[in-house]
Amino acid sequence: MAIPGFEGFEKRLELHFSGDDPAATLKGLRHLDFNLLEEVLRAVQCTIVSAVGNPHFDAYVLSESSLFVYPTKIIIKTCGTTQLLKSVRPLLHHARDRLRLTLSSCLYTRGSFIFPSAQPFPHTSFKQELLFLEDSLPPSFRFRKASVLPSTLLSRSWHVFSATDDCSTPHLNNSDPSYTIEVCMTDLDPLLARKFFRCPADARTGAAAGKEMTEATGIADITPGALICDFGFDPCGYSMNGVDGDRYSTIHVTPEDGYSYASFECVGSVYDGGDDVARMLKKVVQVFRPATMTVSTTCVMGEVWRRVAGALEPLGLKCRSCAADEFPAAGSVVFQMFTARRK
Repeated sequence: MAIPGFEGFEKRLELHFSGDDPAATLKGLRHLDFNLLEEVLRAVQCTIVSAVGNPHFDAYVLSESSLFVYPTKIIIKTCGTTQLLKSVRPLLHHARDRLRLTLSSCLYTRGSFIFPSAQPFPHTSFKQELLFLEDSLPPSFRFRKASVLPSTLLSRSWHVFSATDDCSTPHLNNSDPSYTIEVCMTDLDPLLARKFFRCPADARTGAAAGKEMTEATGIADITPGALICDFGFDPCGYSMNGVDGDRYSTIHVTPEDGYSYASFECVGSVYDGGDDVARMLKKVVQVFRPATMTVSTTCVMGEVWRRVAGALEPLGLKCRSCAADEFPAAGSVVFQMFTARRK
């Protein structure tokens, strides 16, 4: 099947593990060697192009988005026609057999695809994705929930699946509860999107091109304290992972006219009162100036999502819809959609 354009909207998978041996969980999943990770990613149909790490976790830029590996948590985010859910079974197998870790919770999220008919199995529909996930997860997972949070405009929705063996999963009860923000932007300002194209016959490495794009676009100012690992694709496109202590941020850009797309994702503490969320979202809008923007906020406690509209509406983006639901092992998910006032 001919693909009409590149699918920017990502699929995102977050897996949490636990183990009885404290020594086994100290470094945990970070013990999985590079070759094993590449083997898993081959099943997904993407590769590692760049990497950086710190004492808390390892961050990988992929040919199609990002991978983050913590001792007991792994997050994979892939775009295009990747088959993300095919990573579940091998990851569970390696965690159990090599590291004595067992899965404690799973969270899968994605937006509505721009080109849904181009998606391969098991991503041909949300129903098919759910069947594949249900068949891949341990039978002990008693608490499962799937939901599609709708938007009233442009047929955009947020798809969420959560599963756990115990609603009181320990990672939800830490002393510093966090939130995850997932931002999807379409119809980027054409002049700003051109900054993510490389010149013909550009002989630079992807790392060198990515560094220039990071500086030229203002992306470096979004998370100023982070160590940034970036990559500029040929002839166009951009990815970056930001590493700051135990927190990550990531940006991915598909700049082509007609289906331009950019995503921004970050995690933070609910104790910052949402001030950091507002600051980062304002910077993101200034970098891309999208005509349409959706923001999904996942949080165990607090109401960080309430800061989103206050940050975006002064920049000319009006909140058109808001939907929310509760999920086991994830907490509340709030999905908001914004469009430029000219729309």
